[in-house]
Formats: sequence, structure tokens, C-alpha cells
Amino acid sequence: MTHIAVIDYGMGNLHSVAKALEHVSVRSGLQAKVSVTADPMILRDADRLVFPGVGAMRDCMAEIRHLCIDEILREQVREKPVLAICVGMQALMQHSEENNGVDCIGLFAGNVRRFPEHQKDANCNVLKVPHMGWNRVRQVTPHPMWQHIPDNDYFYFVHSYFVDPHSPVEIMGQSDYPDPFCVALSHRNIFAVQFHPEKSQRNGLQLYENFLTWNGQP
Repeated sequence: MTHIAVIDYGMGNLHSVAKALEHVSVRSGLQAKVSVTADPMILRDADRLVFPGVGAMRDCMAEIRHLCIDEILREQVREKPVLAICVGMQALMQHSEENNGVDCIGLFAGNVRRFPEHQKDANCNVLKVPHMGWNRVRQVTPHPMWQHIPDNDYFYFVHSYFVDPHSPVEIMGQSDYPDPFCVALSHRNIFAVQFHPEKSQRNGLQLYENFLTWNGQP
């Protein structure tokens, strides 16, 4: 039985993530065990890690460092698949503009930037910040995590900041608001998304199901 550990540092929609993973494990017939935990021993023993996040980056990074989650992630990404979600994705970058600047974990080279205010779409409608609601995701790079998910289909977003990676080859998906921005990153055993799979209905559940069988290879 596959054991998935959802990393609990007090800053994520953990219950919804765990329930979605449990649902797709039953649907797929894999019967995975899902734990929500910050226990280093359980995180190291798990077969896969999910790193969600919601909230201000300063508070997130303070708890991540307090619980040594950053060190555990650096160690465990060498050995097992990791799925990072929303602020979890942003925390993997080097630095965030949020809260007057916060140093992050640094597993991806690049920064986290805020959407500019008063941008307009093609119809001259002002785009609000945060970016909230459904948006299309272009699968700019093929990846096993996109399996059975239609290209340019919808996922659900809630965020004011977005990642700006240094390496274009690590970008797996993009959306527009109004300009293109990165919504999915991958490097070796890590796949990270800005949207919320647990709120994205069919496509989000398929992404979680893909994670249950992904072997960490591109």
C-alpha cells in the first residue's frame, strides 16, 4: 500500500487535500494510506509527500523552519515524489516579495512576485488581485502528471503572488492574467502547482490520481 504524507505545518487546507487523495485512491483501486503530519519519522517513511500551503509567506516560512520541514524536503526530494501546492509551490523558490521580502527554501531558482494592480484583460476589464477563480492551464511541457487532463482546460486559483523561475525548462504549465505566468513547475522528483487541485473538480482529482502512480521521472 502506498503511503502519502501531507505535510502539516499549520498553514494549508490539509483536510480537503487529504480527503481528495483518499477519494482518488479508492477510485483508482490503489487504496493508498494518507497521513497528515509534521512528524519527521513519518515523513521519512512515507512513499510520497504532498506540500500544500495557504497564508502569508513570512508565517509559512517561520513554521517551516521551526519544524525543520525545509531540511526534510531537501533530503526527501532525492528519494521520493513530492507534490507542492499553492504557497507550497512558492515556498520552494529562493525568495518572495511578500511581507517586504522573505527568503524561501530554494529548491527552485527564481522568485515569487506579486501581480501588478490595475491590469486589464483583452476587453479592458480591470483584473482584480488576488487572482481568484477558474483559469485555463496550458501544458507547455509534456509530463506524466498531465496524463488524462485536457490541455488548456480549467483549474481553480486563489493567489496574489506567482512564481518567476529562472529556468524555462522547469516550467510545465502556464496561465494568463493577463500576461503568461508559471502555474506548474517540475524538476526530477518534484511537481509543483499554483492552483488548488482539491478545488478543481475532475481535473484536480485526476492530477492527484496521477500523483499516486508517478515514479518521479519526467
